[in-house]
Amino acid sequence: MSKLKPEMKPAVVTVRKIIMSASTKLNERIKWNAPGYYYKEDIVTFGPVRKKDQVLLVFHHPGIVKVKSGLLQGEYKDRRLAWFHSLKEIDEGKNELQQIIKELVKMQQT
Repeated sequence: MSKLKPEMKPAVVTVRKIIMSASTKLNERIKWNAPGYYYKEDIVTFGPVRKKDQVLLVFHHPGIVKVKSGLLQGEYKDRRLAWFHSLKEIDEGKNELQQIIKELVKMQQT
């Protein structure tokens, strides 16, 4: 976070709050030099920031391939990506992002 570009900080802080408010079971740690979130297993980690106006989330829990959401991109066998290009997009995707997190936490409760 200390190396984060100043113009990215509001977006990253907002997404972090949204993720953490999705479930009280979540924990945060640094993975791949970025904030990552897990319950019993890893769920999602911020991806590298390549442009000043994008936030990338890498969902790498194996169950993500079963989650249906318009936010999730990519047809990888073991992960999905979510891109946000503005605070407005983050706000519009808040509920869906939280639902994705809740589904992944629920998968880990069994």
